[in-house]
Amino acid sequence: MTKERFEELNLSKEVLDAVSDMGFEEMSPIQAQAIPYLMEGEDVIGQAQTGTGKTAAFGIPIVEQVDPTKNAVQAIVLCPTRELCIQVSQEISKLAKYKQGIRVLPIYGGQPIDRQIRSLKKGIQIVIGTPGRVMDHIRRKTLKLDDVRMFVLDEADEMFDMGFREDIEFVLNYIPGERQSLFFSATMAPEILRFAKKYQAEPKIVKI
Repeated sequence: MTKERFEELNLSKEVLDAVSDMGFEEMSPIQAQAIPYLMEGEDVIGQAQTGTGKTAAFGIPIVEQVDPTKNAVQAIVLCPTRELCIQVSQEISKLAKYKQGIRVLPIYGGQPIDRQIRSLKKGIQIVIGTPGRVMDHIRRKTLKLDDVRMFVLDEADEMFDMGFREDIEFVLNYIPGERQSLFFSATMAPEILRFAKKYQAEPKIVKI
């Protein structure tokens, strides 16, 4: 029996209040299918178009599982474009509104890197970034991923089409093996399934 309302999930009051503020009542199909798996620590491949509520589908489990008392990056979301990066970051910030101490930072090209470095030094728990700029920070040692427990690829098919596969693998090499991985894609292209086989542990496949 699929749960349909956010109240039916084992979510904190802070997240339920934030969800209510955002005007969400019933879960969208992708949220209803993906969130229970993610809250249990499972790897997931989700096939969903933009506009299906997929950001909250991974954003809610991230916000619930991040430790606000720990000043280290614990979740990273890779997006293909700067626009999506900003959008995802804004939505996750809204979901984390009542969770004191959780800081979310979008990092992408075209924005002064010094400003991003200053923010990272203050302690950020959730990073939303484009692959190129995330790689840049890793190389500069301004972004450490040793404490990352959740890794998300948003619009994986678009990133692969844009030639980001090697960049994504570069980032994954800096993330501990003991992690939860979530790939969201509009299509289940064979390349994505092969990639999932390499980097995920028995993922649950969620399609809407």
